[in-house]
Amino acid sequence: MQYVQGMPQPAKSSRTSAPTEAPDSPAGSRAAAQRLKMRRELAAAAMELFATKGYEATTVDEIAARAGVARRTFFRHFRSKEEAIFPDHDDTLIRAEAVLNAAPAHEHPLDTVCRGIKEVMKMYAARPEISVARYKLTREVPTLREAEIASVARYERLFTRYLLGHFDEHAHDDDANDDPLLAEVAASAVVTAHNHVLRRWLRAGGQGEVEAQLDHAFAIVRKTFGTGIGAGRVGAAAGASTPASAAVSAHGEVLVTVARTDAPLDEVMRTIEQALKER
Repeated sequence: MQYVQGMPQPAKSSRTSAPTEAPDSPAGSRAAAQRLKMRRELAAAAMELFATKGYEATTVDEIAARAGVARRTFFRHFRSKEEAIFPDHDDTLIRAEAVLNAAPAHEHPLDTVCRGIKEVMKMYAARPEISVARYKLTREVPTLREAEIASVARYERLFTRYLLGHFDEHAHDDDANDDPLLAEVAASAVVTAHNHVLRRWLRAGGQGEVEAQLDHAFAIVRKTFGTGIGAGRVGAAAGASTPASAAVSAHGEVLVTVARTDAPLDEVMRTIEQALKER
């Protein structure tokens, strides 16, 4: 199986002033919170100016002045005024990766990825007014639309790497070189499903409960792309039992199936079908 190249792990931005404290220490947590607060204040100032003056007419100096900071402070947090529109993506990407890293061994990898991208929806839902205003602005300014597309690509790369590491080694014996393609397509499908629901929510003014809509969209992706990815992963954990087993009575009238409660339904159904064929 080949590994997808050219997909480095998300790196901390060199434009931010890195705290000397450990990130998980109290001082490190305070520094991270202050950094995020300043990024959001700069983003809010930028959005206000874009709404009143227009995107092209607004300068970095004006954004910094509106936020009450110096120009150099702006550039500690953002490389350009385009980036100021998306202040939370770096931190959201880190949270999404943490979801992947902490996934339980029995969870289907596609389900893990779907949980990971829900961090993006949480980011938008936390500040619906700003999210809706930003959505409208990105529809009007091609440069911002391109920046948004670049942000989406970062999530797709993260999820592609993760899925690629969870293929069943026996699922694609005909051509293992297809694994990178399948991982990328599946990751893209998860992101596309999420973004479809997100756009619908934004067009509705940030109103409504999206959890059920997301779960429905993810169920479609899981049904379409779940085969082969993560097959047999449940049994890979130490001490884990076989996902499902089935037996037919001597009289051929009763089929008894034993399955883990967390076993994927498609695996259980395959086991039952095989048992019926062997009657």
